[in-house]
Amino acid sequence: MAEGDSIFRLAARLDSATAGAVVARSDVRHPRYAGADLSGRTITGWVPRGKHLLARTDDGWTVHSHLRMSGRWSVLRPGKRLPRDVAADLRIALHLADGRTLAGIGLPVLAVLPTREEHTVVGHLGPDLLGDTFDGDAALARLRADPGRAVLAALLDQRVVAGLGNMWAQELLFLERVSPWRACSAVDDAGALLGHGRALLRDAVVRNPAQNTTGRVRPRHFVYGRYRRPCLRCGAPVAFAPAERTPHGRETWWCPRCQR
Repeated sequence: MAEGDSIFRLAARLDSATAGAVVARSDVRHPRYAGADLSGRTITGWVPRGKHLLARTDDGWTVHSHLRMSGRWSVLRPGKRLPRDVAADLRIALHLADGRTLAGIGLPVLAVLPTREEHTVVGHLGPDLLGDTFDGDAALARLRADPGRAVLAALLDQRVVAGLGNMWAQELLFLERVSPWRACSAVDDAGALLGHGRALLRDAVVRNPAQNTTGRVRPRHFVYGRYRRPCLRCGAPVAFAPAERTPHGRETWWCPRCQR
């Protein structure tokens, strides 16, 4: 699943490529929004919100999408078509007046709605770690709202704080020497933990698009995906729990010695 920094960079690329472009014809392949017609509208910009993407038009419409594991957006040059096997997964095509096509492929979440109603699709999200107006106090309050909850499950809950995915959350907890199973109430400085998470995502947007947390060519991560490999800090074997055995339903890696 794309993490917040990936969506932030994608929004910036799409914004740079298509902001100001006019939609000549639209094709929405979704049973609920198949009748939506965006022709004649100008794309004013792309806005990231956690792991969500919002493409806005000049007359108050928004295309909302979430990539999850399978989705992607492509800008096709004039005359360029999707390969047949890829075209089968096309969910929305915005044919631009300059001949290019904006193609949303394999999008598991897609909506076309008035911009004034964006709150219906992203209003549930917690403070966005990459947002310019990130409210650390509000994020901390949400993290502490369920004191007995495991901290990893809380960090992955986008209603608590938006932007962290499985990789960043687990690497963050390793760097902070916090067990993924520790209760939120037992995290000594949860505010510093959130601040570190924000710093990691912001650095990934600017300098670290490869999401390399170790600074090495190999391995790129401290614990994520490194079951039974030696911890780079203490040498103990990295532990692992499969998704079906975790309360948050995600594969989990941690160092049992460094993250007691």
